[in-house]
Amino acid sequence: MKASEIKALIEAGLPDATVEVNGDDGQHFDAVVISPSFAGKSLIEQHKMVKATLGDRFASGELHALGLKTSAPK
Repeated sequence: MKASEIKALIEAGLPDATVEVNGDDGQHFDAVVISPSFAGKSLIEQHKMVKATLGDRFASGELHALGLKTSAPK
């Protein structure tokens, strides 16, 4: 899996988000996601929203690790 693919999946699931994904080993990535949809939500809820955009890619092993930093715009 490529960082650009993860970015596209997150953007498709959270169209109002600004997304940056880094990682180059094909399995471990870091993402920064800023979305108005996160307003009033806990960090856990925000992370669940992002992970939901990735479907079963964790369960299938296609994606091993994704470090997340999420927030609503300031």
